Amino acid sequence: MSLFRTKPIADLQREAAAEHGYKRTLGPLSLISLGIGSVVGAGIFVQAGPAAALYAGPSIALSYIVAGIACLFAGLCYAELASMIPVSGSAYTYTYGSLGEILAWVVGWCLILEYLFSGAAVAVSWSGTVNDIVREFGTQLPPALASAPLDIDPDHTIPVNLGFVTFQLQTLKTTGALINLPAVFISLALTYVLYIGIRESAGFNNLMVLIKVGVLLALVGYGFYYFLGHPAVPKANWTPFIPENTGAFGEFGWSGIFRGAGAIFFAYVGFDCVSAAAQETKNPQRDLPIGLLGTLLIVSLLFIAVSLVLTGLVHYSQLNVGAPIIHALQQAQAPAYFRYLVEIAALAGLTSVILVSLLGQPRIFYSMARDGLLPACFAKIHPKHGTPHVTTWITGISCAIIAGLFPLNLLGELISIGTLLAFALVCAGVLALRRTQPDLPRPFKTPLVPLVPVLGVIACVVQMFSLPAITWLNLTVWMAIGFAVYFGYSRRHSLLVK
Repeated sequence: MSLFRTKPIADLQREAAAEHGYKRTLGPLSLISLGIGSVVGAGIFVQAGPAAALYAGPSIALSYIVAGIACLFAGLCYAELASMIPVSGSAYTYTYGSLGEILAWVVGWCLILEYLFSGAAVAVSWSGTVNDIVREFGTQLPPALASAPLDIDPDHTIPVNLGFVTFQLQTLKTTGALINLPAVFISLALTYVLYIGIRESAGFNNLMVLIKVGVLLALVGYGFYYFLGHPAVPKANWTPFIPENTGAFGEFGWSGIFRGAGAIFFAYVGFDCVSAAAQETKNPQRDLPIGLLGTLLIVSLLFIAVSLVLTGLVHYSQLNVGAPIIHALQQAQAPAYFRYLVEIAALAGLTSVILVSLLGQPRIFYSMARDGLLPACFAKIHPKHGTPHVTTWITGISCAIIAGLFPLNLLGELISIGTLLAFALVCAGVLALRRTQPDLPRPFKTPLVPLVPVLGVIACVVQMFSLPAITWLNLTVWMAIGFAVYFGYSRRHSLLVK
């Protein structure tokens, strides 16, 4: 039963108050900016188009609402736990204090998957966006140095029959490229920014957020201005708003809406980075709930509005492209300067997402090492910069390697399923603590308990089951590696078990 032994909340609260080497410089606006910086990126600039073309059609806006509702339930639960346990570590720490060590390890391992692979996936998108900008001026980056040397081979699959499910296992092929050099460059450059300090990182992120949100609002304004002048265009493109299902699960219809929500869910996954920065927050009990819920509200409205404009400007069947927003603006014959602005905003948006992904991962490592589940060197804080410098460089170099070798389509859904599992366990943690420790001080309380946490668990699980079997197989392999590490090292070195 020691597998499910929980870390006392009083110990976690003492850790939050103790001197730990981090610099407390972040207020509520910085946290909201950090959250927006992490969330508004490839999920809207890149993935919205393919998800609309392949799964949901114009109702991709409903997919963002479904994903946003799941995140809202999880966000309310995050806010309660973050106000009670304002410690670096996010969902991992909350689960350790509510459900026990083994489930905390599962969440921590899923968060490693989320942050590392989402950073790599967005770095690949960043490289593609740079190439799009260069092509606007009649040239392009050398393909051998600007694309992944490995890709999914659609012509060669391996049939797998597990008894209860049958699917085609995807295989990889070489593309002839050497390395995705721009993706490697941005990963390492942002790692250095994070290494030198949280204040500098937050200032850089604020600038990126200001650029991309401003341009996306301009895009929404342009879209509705265009619709007023060409009312027949959006009417034709939005009809039918929910395309008829093809007969296969996840191909349009309501199943397509849920399939689309699962595919674009990683657009939202970064909002938990707000709680990962708890020990760098000035007043975490007050500021963390504001940062979490403020982020969700702003980005949800932005995603819904942009997706409606995107599918209104061009028929959804044309959006399975690498830069769907630029493609839609070209089809609408938008001014060239406006396309350039959107491309700059996309580059800024993707840059800030990579930055925040690389910021969150080392703080998860720090928390797990502090508990003995990872080697002690993972918890080192730089004496001058006040950052977890060892894990920052480990994360950045790993991200650069993955981004340099693998394509975007191999990474997206794997990120979503791990994050959905972590969110579901956070919601379950609120229920567990309300039952086992009802008298704990809660600066922020999740409303309508147990309804909201239960709905959060259900919403996350439904989206998990909407993802394909191959994604579940990938998660199973990742968790098998994680359990090998846990039982081979972490359990023997756990400070709680000792």
